[in-house]
Amino acid sequence: MKQKKNIQKVMVIHGPNLNMLGKREPDIYGKETLEEINSRLEKLGKKLGIDVDTFQSNYEGAIVEKIHETSGKYKGLIINPAAYTHTSIAIRDALLLLDIPVIEVHLSNIYKREPFRHKSMTADIVTAQIAGFGVQGYIMALEAIAKM
Repeated sequence: MKQKKNIQKVMVIHGPNLNMLGKREPDIYGKETLEEINSRLEKLGKKLGIDVDTFQSNYEGAIVEKIHETSGKYKGLIINPAAYTHTSIAIRDALLLLDIPVIEVHLSNIYKREPFRHKSMTADIVTAQIAGFGVQGYIMALEAIAKM
């Protein structure tokens, strides 16, 4: 009898306004939609033997609850907190509950933008941060978690 391959799961959380990708400031965030990004991640996940679940919310509490739900169910978390990167202690505290790799992703290089975007409330507690590579940052994050 063949043994089933143990499929790992990775959660990808997209923060506020990312549902507007492709329409909102495409010169900064690119022209790909969130659906296209999620599709790319799911396809790559299949190649890597990883089930990719995605979630997007404009609401901080919903993001916190989704982080709570990842505990014990996922091999890793990729999160783009978007504007909450710079303001949310609640998201930071939720991430501290996890004992899995967490990679913070930003489409733009937050350190080359307005000064208020230079401070990430989560950068010092996540496993890694990827910023400025556009959609490729999500790909890099998923590939990194697959190797962890």
